[in-house]
Amino acid sequence: MMTDEDAVHLSVVIPAFEEAKRIGQTLIQVRAYLDDQPFASEVVVVVDGGRDGTLELVRAVTTDWPTCRVLDNTTNRGKGHAVRRGMLSARGRYLLFSDADLSTPIAEVERLMAPLEAGGDIAIGSRALADSDVRVRQAWWRQAMGRIFNHIVRRVAVPDIRDTQCGFKCFRREAGRRLFARQRTTRFSFDVELLWIARKLGYQVVEVPVTWVNDPSSRVHPLRDSLSMLVDLARLRYHDLRGAYGADDDGAT
Repeated sequence: MMTDEDAVHLSVVIPAFEEAKRIGQTLIQVRAYLDDQPFASEVVVVVDGGRDGTLELVRAVTTDWPTCRVLDNTTNRGKGHAVRRGMLSARGRYLLFSDADLSTPIAEVERLMAPLEAGGDIAIGSRALADSDVRVRQAWWRQAMGRIFNHIVRRVAVPDIRDTQCGFKCFRREAGRRLFARQRTTRFSFDVELLWIARKLGYQVVEVPVTWVNDPSSRVHPLRDSLSMLVDLARLRYHDLRGAYGADDDGAT
């Protein structure tokens, strides 16, 4: 007997904090793409607090979109928390999360689903591979900060992943639910934690080249958030030593 979850092929989770200026166009593009596909899909928008009218705008744009759900965090809990909430409520065979700025076009999900169809567990968009198409780059100082953080991440956490921070990642449902059930980081470094847990649980992670266009209105502060992410790396190792990511702890919260 087919369940509701079996009927949904792809879930797209979009976290949104004060995204009134761009979330409307993003949702229009996502809907146009999904409506043109042969498979069933759903969209889960997690509005993570804010005061700029994002929640009202999202509800207005999606009022006639029955396969789009809007979750309201009421207060700002962090991007990691918003993505986690959306992913744990998603029903698709494949679970994609995408940044609200759509720096990676939604059609690139086909590149990520291909290795999952071939047996992979997790496919992550990467801007660092030879075949990646980075059309608009970040300012030089953002690139420099990113390289420093990436170097540290590869030394202490996931040495074989070249780009942990691209906001375009897709999971098989079973893998995604196990990972997000264990996730503890609520801010920007949650990506690293997820990849760390994936390695602990023995999942196959495939890094996939994607098209990427920098949005200059990024909410990541290059210094403040980089320092916060380094603290999160230390917390990750602490949680790991305490056994927080154990393979048998499927009831983790």
